[in-house]
Amino acid sequence: MQRWSILAASVVLVSVPVFVQAPLVRLLPWVSLMLTGVWLLLGLRLLAHPTHQRWGDLLIGFTWTWLAGSVYWGWLRWEPLLHLPIEAIGLPFALWGLARNSGKIGNFFYLGSLFGTVVTDVYFYLVDLIPHWRQLMRVEPDAVQPIFQSAIAQMQTPWGGGCAIVLALLLLTVGTLPLFSRQLHWWALSGAVLSTILVDSLFWLAAIAA
Repeated sequence: MQRWSILAASVVLVSVPVFVQAPLVRLLPWVSLMLTGVWLLLGLRLLAHPTHQRWGDLLIGFTWTWLAGSVYWGWLRWEPLLHLPIEAIGLPFALWGLARNSGKIGNFFYLGSLFGTVVTDVYFYLVDLIPHWRQLMRVEPDAVQPIFQSAIAQMQTPWGGGCAIVLALLLLTVGTLPLFSRQLHWWALSGAVLSTILVDSLFWLAAIAA
């Protein structure tokens, strides 16, 4: 039961904030950034209670993804090349924690989320969607439709479709294999990776509908 709870919580912590944080950072980036401290303090508070330690651990890992999202989408979203360096802002802390054999649930969740981000960005580079990314960040909302249509046209080419299939299978494999483990931190990683497929699919459907 604990494993499924961690998996579900990981999916929620990747999926829901994407749609909550995205509008927040555009309108109130400083509020989004300050919420990082709220998540961290709440995580530390939960971590101090033996019965809630796993949730505090997971929330601290989530804090790094929220911080990265606040910084990048709040102030640096116009430059795609900065996306991965900013998303990796918590990597030194995650690796340090794993080296000390502490915070495994949160650190594996963060690494799973970062892996999903890397795979998504790789797709953008392979299919040459980076110019569309830059354009979308600079135009008014009522001018996005032609950009979306151009991006969708590139995604629907044999190369774009082939890359999508290969990378989706990679995410599915990396997200599924940890489920054979009984350890909670592997299920946190699995939830973070599998939810990347969900989020990317929703964005793809939104682009088609635009």
